[in-house]
Amino acid sequence: MLGVGVIRTPADADVGPRLVAIERGIEEWLDAHRPDLVAVERVFSQHNVRTVMGTAQASAVAMLCASRRGLPVALHTPSEVKAAVTGSGRADKAQVGAMVTRLLRLAAPPKPADAADALALAICHIWRAPAQNRLQQAVAAQHALKGRTP
Repeated sequence: MLGVGVIRTPADADVGPRLVAIERGIEEWLDAHRPDLVAVERVFSQHNVRTVMGTAQASAVAMLCASRRGLPVALHTPSEVKAAVTGSGRADKAQVGAMVTRLLRLAAPPKPADAADALALAICHIWRAPAQNRLQQAVAAQHALKGRTP
């Protein structure tokens, strides 16, 4: 782990300024850390539509910032992340934080809990990407044998 951070915006602020603040924070992070890839939480399904919209908007900003720089973007659902890190797609935040702490040999769980979630997303991608790449290559090879593109 080179670093972890959380971008906070005032909950009572209008959406536009919040998204601008998120973009600025992501751009600063990308400038400082120069990643090869950006992993983003895929909005899957939640019961609270307002939460889904906010998560989707923030995710879109992260994808835009990465794509603007030509960085690949990987998407993982919350249940994929939880399953990769804890073994259960239904793990709670405390379980995710505990496993991230253990896996990265940290002295204490990252604070706030969203930082542990971000690290869990990175761990999930590192572990899952090789298998996903092999599957994509196999599908592409199969299509090539049939004389068509995927």
